[in-house]
Amino acid sequence: MEKDGLTIVYTGKGKGKTTAALGIALRATGYDKKICMIQFIKGSWHYGEMDSSKLLEPKFEMITVGKGFVGIIDDKSPKEDHEKIAKEAVKVSSEKIQSGKYDIVILDEINYAVNLELITVNDVLDLIKSKPNKVDLVLTGNYAKDEVIEIADLVTEMREIKHPFQKGIKAKKGIDF
Repeated sequence: MEKDGLTIVYTGKGKGKTTAALGIALRATGYDKKICMIQFIKGSWHYGEMDSSKLLEPKFEMITVGKGFVGIIDDKSPKEDHEKIAKEAVKVSSEKIQSGKYDIVILDEINYAVNLELITVNDVLDLIKSKPNKVDLVLTGNYAKDEVIEIADLVTEMREIKHPFQKGIKAKKGIDF
């Protein structure tokens, strides 16, 4: 059975989920594909892909909808604010998926948004089930739900074996952000 658009999930506690999705975007722009990446969680910090994604325009569009990482040191926003913004990200995602403009849509950290209860697993399943057949959909983030894993075509779990943080080495520009 030939299937045009795949649903791809990158999950797990190891590093590299967003990076793998960005790798798809980089490869696909080489084939003149149009890609949209919607970021559900990242938002308040500056990281390299915010700048490098501009180099791939107009083939690659990155939309940061999230308010920033939820519940960490500098997050002073109530959970309700994060929920409202995550629901807006679902709406934007649906519009981009259905627009007919993109070959690939990446929903960055969407699995984590479900785990934090900012959106529901049904929100994610609805996005997957409603996508046009020709669109490839990539979902990233830790804690992918069983229902999402079941419906996906490709699932990769990143597993941390060793990390420089364990030795007190701080996050590095160009590697970690």
